Amino acid sequence: MRTIKLGNIAIDCRNANALSTFYEKLSGWQKTVLYGSLALKSDEGLVFLFLQADDFEYVAPVWPEEPDLPQKQMHFDFVVDDVTQAVEYATSLGAKKADEQYGEDMFVVMFDPEGHPFCLCVAD
Repeated sequence: MRTIKLGNIAIDCRNANALSTFYEKLSGWQKTVLYGSLALKSDEGLVFLFLQADDFEYVAPVWPEEPDLPQKQMHFDFVVDDVTQAVEYATSLGAKKADEQYGEDMFVVMFDPEGHPFCLCVAD
């Protein structure tokens, strides 16, 4: 068997243009189109594909998880030099800081404009 490598990370969303623009500004990655979808590509080759939910209703996950509600399946950890500045910047782009926080001074949980959770983490 050949080595398995991560190719792309697909993100379901209501508005692919708006969400890809949010992550473009947050990350500084290059906006492009791949497989007929808006995408962002990092300098290291990591790709986020933004899949607009045209044939189903996108429902944002609930965090912290609650029984019988849509739960997060995964989230992104972005490593930053200054968490406080990163939180302020992400908020200025439309992100929201989660009401409940568990990372103390190690990370801050945020929600992107469509409700996907992500963390801004202290660089080691």
